[in-house]
Amino acid sequence: FIAAVWKVDGFRVTTGQIVKGACVSHEVDVVAEKGELHEFVECKHHSFRGNVCSVKTTLYFYARFLDLEKRQLAKSPQTTKTYKGWLVTNIRFTSEAMTYGTCVGLGLLSWDFPPKKGLRERIDKSGLHPITCLTSLSTKQKKQLMDKEITLCRDLGIKPEVLRQIGIRDEKAKQVLEEASAICGMTAKN
Repeated sequence: FIAAVWKVDGFRVTTGQIVKGACVSHEVDVVAEKGELHEFVECKHHSFRGNVCSVKTTLYFYARFLDLEKRQLAKSPQTTKTYKGWLVTNIRFTSEAMTYGTCVGLGLLSWDFPPKKGLRERIDKSGLHPITCLTSLSTKQKKQLMDKEITLCRDLGIKPEVLRQIGIRDEKAKQVLEEASAICGMTAKN
């Protein structure tokens, strides 16, 4: 899902990459490139909304980002490329995490941070509503859709037949498509 957010901003993206750092290799959730800008994105998804993303997570990711950046710069010392690390979460950052992340130059993105530019605003502006927000689907059904690379509500409007492929009957499929349409204003194909 987060890759789609970067894509809408004009980035070329790859997901789930193992990237060599100067010291060790790291799994990077999203590698995004646009011109000379290369961004490494770490996604922290939590099911329980009461959780917060603490400064420990920010410190940990920053150390990983520095290792990745060091390797990239060592490979091409004369490069004009710039590198940025992003920590993205569906919960809130603690004030300490925001202070530290901002101080060291990390990009931080959560539901409501940065103010007026958080995930909520980006989703509403782009129409990239994740299928995880659909209440008419079970967790298992959402996982089955993601396994078929259906991550956005609008994907269901493009490929409604995928609902039948995962065993959802016509009446229930209609309900799911109506909910997806209400959320993101898509026109469902019949």
